[in-house]
Amino acid sequence: MKTQLFSFLTFLVAITACSQAPTNTPESELLIESFQSWNGDSLPAYPSGKPKISIVKVTIPPQSELPKHYHPVINAGVLLSGELTVVDSEGHSLKMKAGDPIIELVNKVHYGKNEGNVPAEIIVFYAGTEDSEIVIKE
Repeated sequence: MKTQLFSFLTFLVAITACSQAPTNTPESELLIESFQSWNGDSLPAYPSGKPKISIVKVTIPPQSELPKHYHPVINAGVLLSGELTVVDSEGHSLKMKAGDPIIELVNKVHYGKNEGNVPAEIIVFYAGTEDSEIVIKE
């Protein structure tokens, strides 16, 4: 019995050591997945036409805000650095910190504001069509 217990404990220690050892294995992590934007609105169907993907890096200086705008296409992003608060036309807000993902609003006026002391940088991915705008300022 003691031999079996010792063998089992040795096995557990070996597994724990292996799970903590650094690996060179690629990993992936799902950051966000939804059928809704951040405020709960359902996402629209993708438009028909020739697909166009756009990737944009937006930098919002400290203590400033973006103009009110809307996106006629589905888009999502990840805040790379800083902090950002996104506010929709109904007053709902989402506070983001570096590393947070967002599924943005479609066809709904909103804006982002950086109330922090460092620039907020966000990468945004837009899924539109060749003739579609990705941002329309109000």
